[in-house]
Amino acid sequence: MADATSILHISPVIPVVTIDDPHNAVPVARALADGGVRIIELTLRTESALTSLKRIADEVPDILVGAGTVLTPAQADAAVAAGARFLVSPGVTHTLMDHVLTLGVPFLPGVATIGEVMGVLERGLTAVKFFPAGPAGGPDYLAAIGAPIPQVQFCPTGGVGLDSAPRYLALPNVTCVGGSWLTPRGAVQNGDWQQITELAREAAGLGAH
Repeated sequence: MADATSILHISPVIPVVTIDDPHNAVPVARALADGGVRIIELTLRTESALTSLKRIADEVPDILVGAGTVLTPAQADAAVAAGARFLVSPGVTHTLMDHVLTLGVPFLPGVATIGEVMGVLERGLTAVKFFPAGPAGGPDYLAAIGAPIPQVQFCPTGGVGLDSAPRYLALPNVTCVGGSWLTPRGAVQNGDWQQITELAREAAGLGAH
């Protein structure tokens, strides 16, 4: 089933994580899980991203690992082959949508306009990523969309932090938010897994409404 609604209910915050060194992949995932966040969106922004994704999928079974920054059908195929259990894109094209819908994994397509939301709805999906959330209009924009299109659930990502997350989560059409603040680059590079666990615990405590 391609609709990702169930994915959005796993945690009030989906960590958006970029890992440069695959040796850090498993410790990062375990640190998040220890803090109560049992989902991770691993971006495909590094050459070793698929290696990191496979390690998490193989060694941290208690966390749901997905691939983010999916731009092409080939990337989608490679991510699923490496163990991705859901896919996230910053935007959506007909080519990417057509292909991902054949893969049988939950897909969270990125949208920024009402027209894009309607296009995704036409394909049978009711869960989307709102990106880039801050520059695209923030909570006020999502509140306005909620009136004519109440059946869509959003995961705002991009410019969302611990301070702004509660305002998004208070909206009836926002199930969770995506954020990179749970895994600061310095903490990952220095192996400060405890800091990541504490940030994850704080994020998990935000709670979904």
